[in-house]
Amino acid sequence: MTGQSALRLQICGPLVVERDGLRLDHGLPGRQGRLMFTYLVVNRHRQVARDELVEALWRSPDSAGIDARLNSLISKLRHVFGPDAVDGRVTVQLHLPDAWIDLEAAVEAIHRAESAVAQQDWTRAWGPVLVALFVAERGFLPGEDADWIDQTRNQLAEIRLRALECYAATELGIGGAELTGALRAGRRLIALDPLRESGHRYLMQAHAAQGNLAEALTVYGLLSDLLRDQLGVSPSPRTRALYHQLLEQT
Repeated sequence: MTGQSALRLQICGPLVVERDGLRLDHGLPGRQGRLMFTYLVVNRHRQVARDELVEALWRSPDSAGIDARLNSLISKLRHVFGPDAVDGRVTVQLHLPDAWIDLEAAVEAIHRAESAVAQQDWTRAWGPVLVALFVAERGFLPGEDADWIDQTRNQLAEIRLRALECYAATELGIGGAELTGALRAGRRLIALDPLRESGHRYLMQAHAAQGNLAEALTVYGLLSDLLRDQLGVSPSPRTRALYHQLLEQT
């Protein structure tokens, strides 16, 4: 199967492996095969020790038969993706150089979005923001539990927060009817991470841009109470500066 058009791999949300409209993920060897494939995709730019891969797939592996089980899974992956797709002799590594992978696309997209927002190029920010947000919101391996899965989920959660920040900034930058999008993004940020002050700032700015200064100041008061009760601190200098800026407009 090598030498064909690019693979598209969706590992966030339901696992989808597709080439030219043909689904290949149905050929993966059951739950363990899907877990191994996903682990190798996440770590595809390095060689993975066989022992590391075993620990990622089996909590209490049977040492007597584990090599045979691992070799069987590798063999089945080669059957699906081609004989050169998986190196598994000493270490294990996936070789799919032509693949588009949603997680990698989200990481690249959030960097482009943040760069565009920093330059206040709202049109250029829009597309990457949506890519990062859509991928991050799909989650990762629902129902599975392992340290490496938690690490990837944490990575996606951070991408989601950063994407929402970019989304809010972009909507504020465009203004007009898009301000309602900034309000929604600010509220989602607060719901996901109440102690992350950016969501409160974007919500304050969006209310102020709509002429609702009283509501903007109320958001600050609620944040101050939350930080005092939860952490025993005051809002950051950046948030306080925004608050005083809004006070001057009243």
